[in-house]
Amino acid sequence: MTGMELHGERVALRPTTAEDAGTLDRIVREPAVAAWWSPPEDYAGMLAVVLDGEVIGAIQYAEETDPEFRHAGIDLFLTTAHHGQGLGTDAVRTLARWLVHDRGHHRLTIDPAAANTAAVRSYAKVGFKPVGVMRAYSRDLRTGKWQDGLLMDLLADELT
Repeated sequence: MTGMELHGERVALRPTTAEDAGTLDRIVREPAVAAWWSPPEDYAGMLAVVLDGEVIGAIQYAEETDPEFRHAGIDLFLTTAHHGQGLGTDAVRTLARWLVHDRGHHRLTIDPAAANTAAVRSYAKVGFKPVGVMRAYSRDLRTGKWQDGLLMDLLADELT
């Protein structure tokens, strides 16, 4: 996706640059973001979520290319200042459309923490449906406790 930019209703998605790292590192350490995300080793391979020229978060995808199991997964974080404004939904929908229409995926997955009701609600607006709870799925590195994840998926014809 090098050099490519995707445009949603309000946000744009573009490959991250070295200049984005400081901003993204500050965002991922905000308490409301850090509750669900651990800082990655680097932000390479992610897409910056941009609103009016400002980086407000990042979104990433992973593709399973085995023809028997082909699908893609998505993950996202946004700065707390922009939570609850539909921007995460816009970013996920924008990337999902690209993965379905340009990359040819028939199925997408996303796996928020089961307790992250705002994320679950946002992803449902794009068409993701709950598949099941993955018990003790991820460790909260701040507390050391395991938390459940919610596996959600979307088939191409369910994309809103």
